[in-house]
Formats: sequence, C-alpha cells, structure tokens
Amino acid sequence: MRGLLDLEPTTATRLLSDGGEESVSLSRPTHSRTTSSWCGPADGSTPTVKSSSMQRRSIAREGGGPAFTDFSDYCQRMERERIDVVRRFNRAVTQRVGALDDEYLSRDRSLGLSRLLWEIEPDGSEVRVLRSRLGLDSGYLSRQLRRLESDGLVTTDPDPDDGRVRKVRLTKTGVAERAVLDRASDGLAESILDPLTDSQRGRLVAAMTEVGRLLLASQVRIEITDPRDPDARYCLRSYFEELGRRFDTGFDPARSLSASDEEMTLPDGLLLVASAQGSPMGCGALKLDPKTRIAEVKRMWASPDVRGLGLGRRILERLADEAIIRGMKTLRLETNRTLAEARGLYETAGFVEVEASNTEQYAHHWFERNLER
Repeated sequence: MRGLLDLEPTTATRLLSDGGEESVSLSRPTHSRTTSSWCGPADGSTPTVKSSSMQRRSIAREGGGPAFTDFSDYCQRMERERIDVVRRFNRAVTQRVGALDDEYLSRDRSLGLSRLLWEIEPDGSEVRVLRSRLGLDSGYLSRQLRRLESDGLVTTDPDPDDGRVRKVRLTKTGVAERAVLDRASDGLAESILDPLTDSQRGRLVAAMTEVGRLLLASQVRIEITDPRDPDARYCLRSYFEELGRRFDTGFDPARSLSASDEEMTLPDGLLLVASAQGSPMGCGALKLDPKTRIAEVKRMWASPDVRGLGLGRRILERLADEAIIRGMKTLRLETNRTLAEARGLYETAGFVEVEASNTEQYAHHWFERNLER
C-alpha cells in the first residue's frame, strides 16, 4: 500500500487546483446509450439493471407519464445522496494523504508533479503513453514535463527509433528522487495503518482494494474501434489465447467461423474496445446482416483484471444498442461449454438458448435475444 502516488493522478491535480473541495474527481456517470440505470432501491438491495435500449422500449410501452416522473424524482434524490457520500470520501482521502499540501510528502513539488515523475518507467516512457495513462491534457503535460526538466529530473527527446515519438527519461537525479518518493509513500501508508488494530487494517485494505477496482470500472470507456488498431489487436490476441487455454480441444481461429477485420468494420460490422487509464480492458464485435436483420455477437472478452465489475455486461448492452441503431431485430451468439460464466451472463441479459444456428465447431450452446421487445 502506498500513498496517493498510486491513485489516479488527474483527479489529485484537479483537487489541488480548486482548493480541495473535490479531491478525487468522481464525475457523474455519462448517460449515453451505453449506460445502465444507476438508481437503486432505498433499502440498499441490488437494483434491477436495465440497459438504455431496454429502458427506452419500457418507457415507450408504458407511455411515460406520472409514474415515470416519480421514478425520475426518486433517482434524483438517490443520486444526490450518493454524490454527497462520494464528496465526503474525497475530502477525507485528500486531507489524510496530504494531497492539499504544496510540497507533497515534504518534497519541493505538488502531488501532480510527484505522480508524473513516479509514472516514468526506468527505461523511459513515451509522452503519448503518459498522457493517455494519466488522462492529462497535452498542453498541461508539456508544462509539467518542462518543470521536471528544469529541476534536472527528466529529459525529453525524440525516440531514436521513431523521430515522431517523444520519450521521457529519468536522469540520475530523477532516479534518486523517485526512490525517495517510494520511501516517503511507504511511510505515509504505514502512518495510516499503524494507529489501527489488525482487524481494522484488514478491513481498510480490503475496502481500498474494492474501491480501487470500482474506480477503475468507472473510468472504462467503450468505443467503436478499427480492428487493426493496436489496442484492438491486443484484445483479439488475448481472446484467442484464452480460448486456446480453456477449450478442451484448444482453439484455432482458422477453423472457427470467420470474424475478419472487414466483417468487424462498418457497414458490415463493428468492434468495440473498452479501455481505462490508457490500457485496453475488453472487446466485443458484431457481424451485421441487413437482409435478415440479424446481428451476430463475436469476440466477447474482458481482461481478468476487471472481471466481476460488470464490464462484459456493459459491452454486451452496448452491442445491443449498436445493433438496434442499425436496424437489427435479433442478436445471436454461440459459446463453448467450458465458458460457464459467459452462459450465465447471456442468460441474465435477455438471451434464450436455442437450437444450433450455425456450424461453429467450437460451440455447444447457441443463444438469441429479441431486440424488438
């Protein structure tokens, strides 16, 4: 466990700039067509989650009206209460870890600068990678790097292998300063744990682990991506590798039904890639048939790092929304018997098991979902 150097950095920088009122920025979820209702029951029980497409059809059937208005008011009250809790948590965290200090961890720089220095890899980091990972504006990042350069901690030069790429490297002084930050961060973490009992320490660390995973989930963005993009390639490669490990017979993409780059590119289909902190986290694809109005779901995969956080369902619902937008009336997919968790997801996401709908040799179960209900 370390200090705020290990937290998402842009949030800390924003808090420093506004006096600490919003210390770790948890913005309200963006309600796009891919989001689900986040209004839960007042008793704290698990809410019924509806995708935006399901909500639209439900509202259309019911005709809107007073009942929906009452539900909206209830959601607004719940939303306000949750936002208040998040803000109190933000203030407590930033005050406790010293994020409001101009000289974070008693060093001669802010938390934002210290975190940027800490993120630079021993063999250097590309500027664009740092910008993506930390979620920083390019102009702001450039100014911060100039400050570190003026302190003699880093150098920024074109990559010798690709002059278009700028790379940041730690100087000897920067390496030494990074080690100091590590020790100071360890000390801060120990100062948080020391006053607590063993039981309290365990509870706090477990809660921090869960909060960290949920914050990561809140940062995931899902976008239509060219299958040839490096992040898309990473996800597809990871998907193939995992199927090869888990299937009883292994997995050879060449022997499976096709989902080529062309078939996953509009207008024939599309590929969604989920990413957070500059790293790909999952994917899912559609093959579209405008004649039959059937969309086939392909290449559903989520990184083990984010499993259990609902990412698979988010990708699946976004695929359903994309299919509806493009006039599809049915979603179809198939899966292998070894993927029990996938079958569980489909069964709770409105799919029903049907007879075999294709000749996929790796499939043992076929599912459909009616998009017109």
